[in-house]
Amino acid sequence: MVEQPNFEALLVEVDGRIGRVTLNRPDKLNALSRQLMSEIVELGAWLKLREDIRVVILSGAGRSFSAGFDLNDFSSASAGESPRIAADLGRLATNALTDVPQLTIAAVHGHCVGGGVVFVAACDLRVATTETTFIIPEVDLGIPLAWGGIPRLVREIGPALTKELVLTCRPFDAAEAKSIGFINRVVAPEDLDTTVNELAENLASKTLYSLHSTKQQVNAVMEEIAGTGRSAGDADMLVYAMRDPESREATARYLAQRK
Repeated sequence: MVEQPNFEALLVEVDGRIGRVTLNRPDKLNALSRQLMSEIVELGAWLKLREDIRVVILSGAGRSFSAGFDLNDFSSASAGESPRIAADLGRLATNALTDVPQLTIAAVHGHCVGGGVVFVAACDLRVATTETTFIIPEVDLGIPLAWGGIPRLVREIGPALTKELVLTCRPFDAAEAKSIGFINRVVAPEDLDTTVNELAENLASKTLYSLHSTKQQVNAVMEEIAGTGRSAGDADMLVYAMRDPESREATARYLAQRK
């Protein structure tokens, strides 16, 4: 058995053929910090060695799934750190979620913001509660949606809706998310765990080869429709936006309004 890494920003549990991964920064609404995303990358490498795990559930601790990109964490990077390497962590973490051999299920509740939406898009199946709110605020923040978010959204909901939701930054609820094909199921908050566990158990009972081959075939088709390979340049866009005067003004306005 491959030893499980020690995580601080993630809770990882294994129950037979099912793994449960929880974003564990509830005091920050599971905002996606450099540490959390580095641990997702490490998690992905570890899961590739765990053929005994067939399904992985991804959820968030506390009141929300994720508040998205942790701007405070990234702005506090030390002078010696490469801003591009830090900016690229989101893409690497999202790819790590996509590339694990297990079937992944996102269990979404509360707010799911920006990078959190991209994380959900990286999962194979998605269940949200009736009180879930999705929002992609990056453009209002003065930064582009990165981490391969654009191609992932285009292939899930189409180009026109991707442009609308990304450019207007308007919130949308779970019912709309299901109607546009982004979410598989919408359930009452009290039913989320039961529904996701039943789905995970059903999938985990399937043959390993069928699970893997189906996921690989679907993902290969999706890459042909809108590939994420070009997203390596997303980090450069983020770094530029964080230094662009107009973008920085937009970020300051957005943060002031939230306060």
